[in-house]
Amino acid sequence: MAAPTRAPMMEAALDQLCINTIRTLSMDAIQRADSGHPGTPMALAPVAYTLWQRVLRFDPDDPIWPNRDRFVLSNGHASMLLYSLLHLASVRAVNPKYETLGRLAVTLNDIETFRELGSKCPGHPEYRWTSGVETTTGPLGQGVATSVGMAIARQWMAHYFNRPGYPLFDYDVYALCGDGCLMEGISHEAASLAGHLKLSNLCWIYDNNHITIEGPTALASSDDVATRFISYGWNVTRVGDANDLELLSRAFEVFQNTGDRPTLIIVDSHIGYGAPHKQDTAAAHGEPLGEEEVRAVKRFYGWPEDAHFLVPDGVREWFAAGIGARGKALRNAWFALVERYRADYPDLADHLTRMQHRELPEGWDHDLPTFPADPTGIASRDASAEVLNTIAKNVPWLIGGAADLAPSTKTRLTFAGAGDFEAGSYAGRNVHFGIREHAMAAILNGLALCKVRPYGAGFLIFTDYARGAIRLSALMEIPVIFIWTHDSISLGQDGPTHQPIEQLASFRAMPGMLVIRPCDANEVVEAWRTIMPLKRQPAMLVLSRQALPTLDRATYAPAAGLAKGAYVLADPPSGDPDVILIGSGSEVALCVAAYEQLIAEGIAARVVSMPSWELFEAQDRTYRDAVLPPAITARVAVEEASTFGWAHYVGAEGTILGMTTFGSSAPLAALQQKFGFTADHIVAAAKAQVMRVRGKA
Repeated sequence: MAAPTRAPMMEAALDQLCINTIRTLSMDAIQRADSGHPGTPMALAPVAYTLWQRVLRFDPDDPIWPNRDRFVLSNGHASMLLYSLLHLASVRAVNPKYETLGRLAVTLNDIETFRELGSKCPGHPEYRWTSGVETTTGPLGQGVATSVGMAIARQWMAHYFNRPGYPLFDYDVYALCGDGCLMEGISHEAASLAGHLKLSNLCWIYDNNHITIEGPTALASSDDVATRFISYGWNVTRVGDANDLELLSRAFEVFQNTGDRPTLIIVDSHIGYGAPHKQDTAAAHGEPLGEEEVRAVKRFYGWPEDAHFLVPDGVREWFAAGIGARGKALRNAWFALVERYRADYPDLADHLTRMQHRELPEGWDHDLPTFPADPTGIASRDASAEVLNTIAKNVPWLIGGAADLAPSTKTRLTFAGAGDFEAGSYAGRNVHFGIREHAMAAILNGLALCKVRPYGAGFLIFTDYARGAIRLSALMEIPVIFIWTHDSISLGQDGPTHQPIEQLASFRAMPGMLVIRPCDANEVVEAWRTIMPLKRQPAMLVLSRQALPTLDRATYAPAAGLAKGAYVLADPPSGDPDVILIGSGSEVALCVAAYEQLIAEGIAARVVSMPSWELFEAQDRTYRDAVLPPAITARVAVEEASTFGWAHYVGAEGTILGMTTFGSSAPLAALQQKFGFTADHIVAAAKAQVMRVRGKA
């Protein structure tokens, strides 16, 4: 790539000027914020610069071009490294409607207000908030694990969309990480799966600087990282000096020429200047260097000591001549290719457009089943299996799997042609994540970020092993579908280690997460009908292992009420109710049985099915008051889970029949008797509520 005509500067001098600009912008921003991590941006500036300027296929004018290479800064505390690159490369902002805006994604003012309210440069990179940030990173290990999902997405999309002469998807995924990421267990899970799947489009760049916050890595780790990754089936190469741009370029070429496995590039660096220095300790501990040390560093770089946030002449132009020109040419060629593709493969082109905009095919739900009334019923996990397979046939980019529990969660796609996603056979839509709940959830995030629609499954109790990545699904507002089964103590004899208690309450407390616990097979259908159109919200279906009666919807209200989160399932034959029974999931059938007893005894009762608190709270006050009239304070909520949060719906004097302890190992009937989940117990609680209210009258 020819340099811009700003001579007599040589290319090497321009490279170094750009690298030092990244370093000094990072230092200045962190110093002004009096907060942040200066060491890694300073040490890894040559690595990130080489990747962006010489290798990365990325158009700063269109940072959401679908076939762009992905760059993930997994060690998100080094965020100023990425923000400096985004600014110097003149990456443009993109709004949620996929319209590229004229302004910069990161302005110099954003850098000057690093970590301040409203800045596009928060402490850790945040997807949606800052264009050019491919995924939210911060919790260590999340970025590298998410990058595996991005790599899987490319392999699947290439097999679905690519045709002879039309290589629509061939992007690579690069993730920059450090010791923190590689120590976290999620990276072990993700790296193991990536090696097993032979994801040759995946490259992790490991900053081997021998230091963490507490001190030398030798305090807590003696891993042989290279041997570890070789055992995973990765190609491992090494760059002995992070400042050697030619060796770095050669390492990236090795990755690009490796076609049968992912690549780990181990880069030896010194945190801070890029060379050993007394400031290494402060930099490693995530502290600003201090004004005097900043001046000393700038002297070391040959930088004006009193200059702040300086971008010298020629820097932006050099980036524009490198990544800017290369990215624009590649992006324009890709869209020209798509136009020709649209003429030759109109149906696939339509799918591509819909997938990229998170839209569904026409008629995606036209053949969803309706389940007949059945007192014996069907487990909601089994009903979900039928619905999932019906939808997946209509939505080709719906792919996923389970953490080795597909036979139990009923999440395997079984229709003809579904297939398995395996090494060397990337067309399949059943992904086998293995017993790796945390990596599974992060990989789902990576798939969703590339616009594939992913689902993942497991037992509800094991969400504790995946919570960090699940939380990022909500934080990033991406439409991942989680399917959690074995939803209550009613799973029985596996006992309290497998019986979820507090999990429902914790996910209901998570901002942006849609939790749906359907009461029967037809509510399952409506749950899927509700979550599939979501574009900016993750959702979880919480399903039963045991059979649930399929309610007679000619007698009780239609299951379509699920879309509003809660609805009146049954009312007294006449007049207002004396007491309201509220339940979710399997406990709704118990409420219905109690309702029948109460009506037979002349007590006016209402049953409210409440599968989703979040959907209910999204309704207007008129609707919510119609379902739960404020004047009716005699209320009983029933759920085989923690009682936490139910007081909001039953009031200070209502009754909550739930769990305040862990469960027990016993058959279902014995558990229901022990913990009071019976129709008789609900009837008794309802009568007590009615007496309480009448006593005050």
